[in-house]
Amino acid sequence: MPTTNSLYGRRLPGYAIATAIVLTAAIGLAFFYAPIEADQGFSQKIFYIHVPLSIVTLGGFVFGGIFAVQYLRSGESRHDLRSYTAIHQGLVFCTGALITGSIWGKAAWGQWWVWDEPTLVSFLIVFLLYCTYQPLRFSIEDPERQARYAAVFAVVAGIFVPLNFLAVRLASPLIHPRVFSNSGDSLPGDMRIAFYTALVGIALLFITICKYEMSSKHSRAQLAALRRSISGEGNEPAPARSAAPRIAVK
Repeated sequence: MPTTNSLYGRRLPGYAIATAIVLTAAIGLAFFYAPIEADQGFSQKIFYIHVPLSIVTLGGFVFGGIFAVQYLRSGESRHDLRSYTAIHQGLVFCTGALITGSIWGKAAWGQWWVWDEPTLVSFLIVFLLYCTYQPLRFSIEDPERQARYAAVFAVVAGIFVPLNFLAVRLASPLIHPRVFSNSGDSLPGDMRIAFYTALVGIALLFITICKYEMSSKHSRAQLAALRRSISGEGNEPAPARSAAPRIAVK
C-alpha cells in the first residue's frame, strides 16, 4: 500500500519534465512566434509571464479554500497541508505577479504603480489579505486549533477572491488590459497560442512546486518520527512553534 509521502510525490518527476518542456515552448512562442505589440513594443512580452502568474495565483488561493473545506469536513491533516501549500505558493506567485506587473506598468505607462486602477489595487488587497495567513497560524500553538482557524480563514478568503475579481471586472474606468473579452480587444490567434501555452506552463510549475513542498514536509515529519522512535519519546524535545502544519506520520 503506498505511503502518504508517495502520494504527495507521485508523478513528481513527470510533472517536472512536463513543466520544463511546456515552459520552454512558451518562452519560444512568446519571443519568436507571437508578434510584437504595436503600441507597447517588445516590453509587452512580459505579459506572457505576468498574466499567467496572476491567474495561477488566484487559482491557488481558491484551491487553498477548497482543501480547507475538506479539512473542516474530515479533520485529516493531509487536507490542511494541501491548503497550506496552495496558499504558501500562491503568495510566492503573487509576489512574482506584482513585480512583473510593476515592470510592465513602468514600461507601458511610465509609472511603477497606478493607484486609481481597480485591478491593481484589488490584487494588492488580496496579496495583503493572504499575507496574514502565516502569522495567524504561527500565533496559535495548539496544532488542531491552528489548522481549524487557518481553514476557516482560507475558506472565507477563498470566497472573497472570485467575488473581488468579478467586482473589478465590472468596474470602470479600467486602464489595465482585459485578456478574456468578447470585444475586438481580445488576443489575436498567434498571441493566444503563446499565452495559453504560458498559462499551462505556469500552472504546471505551481503544481510541481506544491507537490515537492508537500513531499519534503512529509519526509521531514517521517525523519522526526524516526528520531523519536530511536531516542525515545521522553528524550525528544517538544517541536518548536511553526506556521507549517503538523503532519501525522503512520
